[in-house]
Amino acid sequence: MSRTDSTQGPLSGHLVVDLSRALAGPHAAMMLADLGARVIKVENPGTGDDTRGWGPPFVGPEDDLQSTYFMSCNRNKESISLDLKSGDGQAVLRRLLERADVVIENFRPGVMDRLGFSTAAMHGINPRLVILSITGFGHDGPESQRSGYDQILQGEAGLMSLTGSGPTDPQRVGVPIADLLAGMNGASGVLAALVERGRTGRGQVVRTSLLASLIGVHAFQGTRTTVAGEVPQAQGNHHPSIAPYGLFACRGGSVQISVGSERLWASFAAAFGLDPAAPGFASNAERVRNRAGVIAAVERVFADYDAAELLQKLNDAGIPAGKVRSLDEVYAWEQVASQGLVVDVDHPLLGKVSLPGPPLRFFAPGDAAETTLTQHDAPPLLDEDGQDIRQWLGMEATVAAGAK
Repeated sequence: MSRTDSTQGPLSGHLVVDLSRALAGPHAAMMLADLGARVIKVENPGTGDDTRGWGPPFVGPEDDLQSTYFMSCNRNKESISLDLKSGDGQAVLRRLLERADVVIENFRPGVMDRLGFSTAAMHGINPRLVILSITGFGHDGPESQRSGYDQILQGEAGLMSLTGSGPTDPQRVGVPIADLLAGMNGASGVLAALVERGRTGRGQVVRTSLLASLIGVHAFQGTRTTVAGEVPQAQGNHHPSIAPYGLFACRGGSVQISVGSERLWASFAAAFGLDPAAPGFASNAERVRNRAGVIAAVERVFADYDAAELLQKLNDAGIPAGKVRSLDEVYAWEQVASQGLVVDVDHPLLGKVSLPGPPLRFFAPGDAAETTLTQHDAPPLLDEDGQDIRQWLGMEATVAAGAK
């Protein structure tokens, strides 16, 4: 399963050592793997990454069930089991760090120091190393030692107060968005640090957190608080600053529309026989203040159409619109397939399986030939590549992986 010979992707030739577990760090590492880096995932002997036990759903043979959660964030990686408290595990890790371009960890502050791999120690081993460190609440400050779990952070960072049917109905986002955003921010920081290393020849430390990543996407809701002095609240499926913009009932179903300009409002009103200049409707600011009246007026005219014919009419009028798809519909959608957003891999236990694909594509200049990584590897079994990695490091005679 080794990817040492891979020459595809802009990070081809770079080695990433992934010491992280759960989701934020592994997602960052997978993003770098999708860009062509070789990623070696270091896991605890016996149990591996925590997410190997997260389920159901599990798939595969009863005596070796595989977690679909683990599979979501570990494609294109190799796995080696190391006990980082043992002499053998530390020796192997030192060899990996000597060759690595990037190391990723998401332990609580201080854990890497206690293992003997502080940032100073790792840069002593390899001054060119880019170190990505992800925590829950930040690396310093009065609450830096708190455990960082996604839903806890969604609440603490205010996201749940903005999400739900109303102010008394706080809801989590349907995916671990704090973890995912922290992974994305971490990968972005790594890329910037690699660019700078190209100028200076030295690596550096990149830090982010689940807290920082969620506050970083507060967007207009943040400035609504810090500048306008308002405290936003959840208000369901309608935009707080644009109207009409949201999910609207129609005959036997619902559709989503986005009327984001006065030009679109004039087109929408003309298509459905509404007076665009009526009191409470003449400008976006009026429509936002009159949101309940706007929703009622829109749903009144939508009641004459089922979803399919309504979407066609909206499209003909040039109004951005769509439906709410279930995930099975999403992965069967031809548009999704056309963008490489489903990839097929050969898993050693499960055979051919399909995974959600990477979100970036790359094209050569001039002829526009696509250079995106197209051959993907299945998420590895625990320690699947351990002996191959040891041999590559020149440690084939060392005690077996995970031994103490």
